[in-house]
Amino acid sequence: MRSRGAELIEHGTDFQAALEHAQQLAAARGLHMVPSYHRDLVCGVAVSALDFLKNTPPLDLVYVPIGMASAICAMIAARDALGLPTKIVGVAADAAPAIALSLEARRLITHPVSTRIADGLACSTPDPAALEHILRGAERIVRVTDDEIEAAIRIGFTATHNVVEGAAAAGLAAVLRERGAVAGRRIGLVLTGGNIDTPVLARVLAAA
Repeated sequence: MRSRGAELIEHGTDFQAALEHAQQLAAARGLHMVPSYHRDLVCGVAVSALDFLKNTPPLDLVYVPIGMASAICAMIAARDALGLPTKIVGVAADAAPAIALSLEARRLITHPVSTRIADGLACSTPDPAALEHILRGAERIVRVTDDEIEAAIRIGFTATHNVVEGAAAAGLAAVLRERGAVAGRRIGLVLTGGNIDTPVLARVLAAA
């Protein structure tokens, strides 16, 4: 980002701290804050979700990691637009459980985060609008541990030769956790990216 001329400010130990600091900076500097969850953003992500669902065989389940929840809300919207019976299963980190706790309680719950690997899921306060969509359209949320996520990174690298970041590997970790229950069913996974630092990837792979 800096190489392209951006002013990059690193703040806090998790996403929520960085988000709140960015909001303060925007207010102080008179800047327009681009939100991390917004209807327009979900519509953009839903283009990929529609393409995914249109170009796969009929799926029984799709596992979607949840950070600020654009991806799962987009998948729910695409599934509903296509009139498919596919169940959408969210995935949260055990060490970032706010969204899972909020779904269980059916109200917004804030919880500290401590995940060492799934920084893309490290949201301590769910977005209220996103939670509303998840409550209406998700089947459930599976929680996975950091150890399970790291194991999924290794499996993804070994089996597909793709580098998968921690947040992206959470979906595979959830499928592996539930492999007995989903055996023989047609499963879809959302892999959100490969944004993992080289030293972190080396540590995870070396632990195999």
